[in-house]
Amino acid sequence: MDRFVRLLGGSLGLIVAIALAGVADWASGFAGSPGGFALLLLWLVAWVAAGYLILPHITVQPAHRIIERVGDLSAGEFVAAVIGLTVGLFLGILLGLPLSNFPDPLGWLLPIGVSVVLGLGMMGLTVAKRDDLMAAARDAGLLRTPEARPTTDGEVPGPPVYVDTSAIIDGRLVDVVASGFLGGTLVVPRFVLGELQHIADDEDTSRRTRGRRGLDVLSVLQKDHRVELDLSDEDAPDVKAVDAKLVALARAHGGAVLTTDYNLNRVAQLQGVRVMNLNQLANAMKPAFLPGEALRVKVIQEGKEPGQGVGFLDDGTMIVVEGGSSFLQRELEVHVTRVLQTVAGRMVFAQPVHSPS
Repeated sequence: MDRFVRLLGGSLGLIVAIALAGVADWASGFAGSPGGFALLLLWLVAWVAAGYLILPHITVQPAHRIIERVGDLSAGEFVAAVIGLTVGLFLGILLGLPLSNFPDPLGWLLPIGVSVVLGLGMMGLTVAKRDDLMAAARDAGLLRTPEARPTTDGEVPGPPVYVDTSAIIDGRLVDVVASGFLGGTLVVPRFVLGELQHIADDEDTSRRTRGRRGLDVLSVLQKDHRVELDLSDEDAPDVKAVDAKLVALARAHGGAVLTTDYNLNRVAQLQGVRVMNLNQLANAMKPAFLPGEALRVKVIQEGKEPGQGVGFLDDGTMIVVEGGSSFLQRELEVHVTRVLQTVAGRMVFAQPVHSPS
């Protein structure tokens, strides 16, 4: 294909060279000058070479890049882009009609410029806001809300969930699946499995233990009927980092990413990919406390501030007891004074109901 285009470019260059020489009557000038035949031959060769070298760069190669970009788009993104481009060009035509009354060259430059800007602008806007536009169309009754159809096993299918290495080695994934909060298809690409294998073979004992636990988690999930585990061969060859590959695949297939990695969480959200974070789920499942609520807690250590004692509930919630240093290694009743939500989790501040005796 590339060779054909180059030969076509050389032929077009030859035609253009002959046409220009004929229009400008350069052929007779070349013939009447010393070495004119050589100059004419050099003129023709230069145009043939230019056509041979340039034509693929302005036809085939841009077309290949456009096809690759379109191939990376999901079906929803492609439809949104076509609709946005159509709407933008239509608006450009409406605005271009009065602008065409300006004197040349504005009379033809302004309509073209407005159409290009509106077409590309509306295309980018509809792709970026496709989910909001679909939701608005459903609310307005323009689109029907798709109904979930149960499979033969009675399970309701959903979008694929691409599992990150951090969520596998975390160990809580088995319990979440067993509780029924997570179903459908869990996709573990081969490059994630390779990273997990690399961790399991690490020289560091701690990393090696976590990697092997991750392999055990996958083995348990393969036998669990509540979820389908797909060890997929799909890849994103243009992307090098494992996290970036995972986000690219989830974005291309309209799926979600399951992780405990904060940075991956943020990157996926910035790219419009749904994120299922086990840490956020764990924090959401912790009980909510209100000021004045009574608790029983065992003070196990002193706090950072003088007089403070620290205890923990069964779910890991830290309870900071004001004046609790007098109750070390004792269980006491406290009432909540305030609750502080931090990046690491929830901290509850409390005071003893009874003073130390």
